[in-house]
Order: sequence, then structure tokens, then C-alpha cells
Amino acid sequence: MGYGHSMDLRQRIIGAVQAGASARQAARRFQVSPASAIKLVARWRRTGSYAPGQVGGQKKRRLANHQDWLREVITRTPDITLAELQTQLAAQDIAISQTAIHTTLRALGYRYKKNDPGRRAGAPGGRRAAPALAPGAAANDAPAPRLSG
Repeated sequence: MGYGHSMDLRQRIIGAVQAGASARQAARRFQVSPASAIKLVARWRRTGSYAPGQVGGQKKRRLANHQDWLREVITRTPDITLAELQTQLAAQDIAISQTAIHTTLRALGYRYKKNDPGRRAGAPGGRRAAPALAPGAAANDAPAPRLSG
């Protein structure tokens, strides 16, 4: 169904089908698409309910059964990387992406911070940042050459 129909409309469509109308006839009568009525009637015949099914929701995480193990490893080795976790899981025949591991760790409340607040990361490799160019020293500040014609 492209959009949700009210429970009242669903009940009237099912009532019309119970009274002997086809799903297509009920669709014309209540001005809904034939596909919508057919799916509604099929659901009603299959489950006995014309209530809408669940939309959305959250899938179970692939590492849901391994949460205790993850907590133990993080406690034992707090500076472990996602790649190292992935390798340890692969040794247990669990093929999973680093993104899935990260998502699970976030759901368990683990966060990664580079440094303490106030000691932010500097330039790469501990080098000082390059000094800024002096005003007017940029290459595009030079006058454009004149074309002779």
C-alpha cells in the first residue's frame, strides 16, 4: 500500500469482501487502488487481521550475542583498534565489517576520543604547522601579463 489506510476503511473493505464482493469491486467502491485492496484482503486471509503490519523498526545487531565478549575484550585491552577486533572475530568465524563493529560499540556506550579535552591533536607527525603566507606573496597576487597584439 502506498500510504496507510484508516482502520475504518480497512474494516469496510473487508466487510464488502465478506459480503461477496471481490477485492477489485471493493477497491472501486471505496476508491482505493486495486493492488491495495488485494494486498489487504490477502493479509486478512493469511493472518485473520486487517491491521497494518509493522513499518520500520530496528534490525538485531549481528554482534548482539557477543556483547559480553566485546565488553571483556575492551576492558582487557582498552586501546584495541577496530581492525584488531575484526581479526579476533574472524578467528571465531565471524565475518563482519569494521562499521558494524563500530555501530555495536557505540550502542554499548563506548566512544573514542583522540585526546583529553584541552590537549587537542596537533599537526601530523608532531611537526609545527607551516607559517602562513605573507600578504601579497601568493602566486595569484602577481599582476597578469599583458598580451601584445
